[in-house]
Order: sequence, then structure tokens, then C-alpha cells
Amino acid sequence: MSRALPKYNKRRVGLAGGAAAVALTGAVIAGTALAGESSEGGGADARTLAGPGTVSCPDVASRLPAIPASAQAEVDRNLALLDQQITEANKRLVDTVGQGGPNFVQNAILGPLEDKRVATVNRIATAIGRTADRPAGLDSLAACSLDAQGDPAAAGQEETGGTETSAPPAGDVGGDAGAGGGDAGAGQDGDASGVGTISCPDVASRLPAIPASAQAEVDRNLALLDQQITEANKRLVDTVGQGGPNFVQNAILGPLEDKRVATVNRIATAIGRTADRPAGLDSLAACTLTK
Repeated sequence: MSRALPKYNKRRVGLAGGAAAVALTGAVIAGTALAGESSEGGGADARTLAGPGTVSCPDVASRLPAIPASAQAEVDRNLALLDQQITEANKRLVDTVGQGGPNFVQNAILGPLEDKRVATVNRIATAIGRTADRPAGLDSLAACSLDAQGDPAAAGQEETGGTETSAPPAGDVGGDAGAGGGDAGAGQDGDASGVGTISCPDVASRLPAIPASAQAEVDRNLALLDQQITEANKRLVDTVGQGGPNFVQNAILGPLEDKRVATVNRIATAIGRTADRPAGLDSLAACTLTK
């Protein structure tokens, strides 16, 4: 690691204290709100309400190679962003206590957090890879878990190994539409339930000429974009009536955008290895719900 990382580690300690305080305060608030209430309705829900727990994620900084001086600032910025993402996820655990169904935490908090971390560690790898060997395997550090016991495991206290992780994001290609197909129309079977369908900007039509060496990887990720929309439309149907007024944005559209950011970044990186890296693909990540 370069000399700049100790400074960053000091910042991580400061962030850790703040995040742990947020998680502890939230647990006290949640416990106070339940004081005097009966346990009628199921013990599992009562435990969730009384102690939402904290989010635990694998440590990324300790897994990085030597960081070139030219990449140090960008790497530090994204390492700090990883801590911020965990802090925000812990705050959401407290703010959404009691919301949604049994899979709410996975679908609305841990899943979106994993997608954000995938995009962030890819930016770290890209920054290092501009002037040194690109570190491989950082995506494996993206998945986080919920420590239901409430032990502090927030920003700056990421575990360095053996962390129990949630299910990884869909990475196998199996989208209904073929690679290069317009992903804006993928998975429109959601109309059958009247919940609407998800519409996303088409990525394939915005790409430059694709080098032959990158074609297979680009096709694979274009198909993954279609698969992501298909899965999001299925979730629209499966979660009808769940959550509050912002459920679709928080639990479906937001996570979908995070996944698309990571996927289009992989496309840009594949092309950029042997040609000019396409810019602005991130602007195609956000999707909308069409009723």
C-alpha cells in the first residue's frame, strides 16, 4: 500500500465511530418504541424490530496492491465511498424497521448495497489499472451480510475474511433478449398484472465500434442488462402491495440502476482495453416505471 493509506485509515476510524453511533442510537430508538408492547404476532418480527442489527462487509483496502501515485486520490475517494455506503445502509436498517416482508432487508438494503459496492470497487480497479496491473477479484468483496446480534460492524470495521455473505447478484447470462437487443423493452410481461413495466435506455445502440477482442464480453454484459430488466419486472409482480409509497423506487428501480451502472462500466472497460473507452454510459443506467 502507498504512504497515503494511513491518512485514509484515520478517516475510516472517524467514520467508524459515527456509523457505530448511528447504529447504536437506532437500536435504542427501536427498542424504546417497542417498550411495553406484547410479543403477539411472532417472535421473529419482535426480534427484528427490537434490534435491526448492523451491516458487515469484507474489507477492500487491505486487499489492494500497491497503488500508483496517479491513482491514489481516486482510490481514496472510492474507499471512503465504500464506508459511506455502509453507514447509509445501517441508517436505513434503523429507518425502515418493520417495513416490507421477510425479504425486505435483503431486497431493499443488502442487495442495493452490494450493487453499489460492485460499481465502486470496479472504479478502484480501473483507476489502478490505468498505470499498473488491474487488481482482479475485487467483485468478490462486494456482498455484505447482516449481523442480527447488533455488534458494531459498520464503516471502517469491515471484516477481512470469512464474512458470511448474501447471495451474489445475478451474473449468469440468460436474458430473454439476445445480446445487442434493445434492453428498453426487455421483460414486458409485467403488464399482465397491471403493475406496469420497467423501461430503460438502450445501451447497445450507444456503443462505438466494438473491438473483436471485446465482443464476447460486451455481448455477455448486454444480455445481462436485459436479464436485469426481466428480473426487475418479475419483482414488480411478486411484490405488489409491499412497502410504502417509495417501495418500487427503493427496492426495485434503485437497485436496478446500481446493477446497470456496474454492467455498463464492465462494457466500457472491455472496449477500453484495446480502443477508446466510451464515455457517458452511466447516464443510461437509470430506468423508469411505465404504468
